[in-house]
Amino acid sequence: MQSVSSMSSMDHFWLVIFCACVAFIPRFFPLLFFTKRKIPEWFNEWMRFVPVSLFTALVVKSVFIDSKYAVITSGNLGMIISAILVGFVAYRTRSMTLSVVIGLVSVMVFVLLIHI
Repeated sequence: MQSVSSMSSMDHFWLVIFCACVAFIPRFFPLLFFTKRKIPEWFNEWMRFVPVSLFTALVVKSVFIDSKYAVITSGNLGMIISAILVGFVAYRTRSMTLSVVIGLVSVMVFVLLIHI
């Protein structure tokens, strides 16, 4: 495997093309499949939970798991407080924009400025 700095322009071109295909295919085939069929109600009900599940997995991993995939038991209080605060704001307001802004500000305050 060669490093990115030693790749030629043509290598970068093919890398972008392959990445575009990898990003396009999983979006195109379900669209193609489901445009001609009626989606069952149970599937729609189940799909409502996918964004919440993905968001939870991302937050839990970034707050409670370190880069070596070990559970963080101390030293991450600022991130934990921020996650609880964002969860509360998201639940009360149902606003993604407000939740993201509160999350960014609270992480900045608790982690960068106060060092907790």
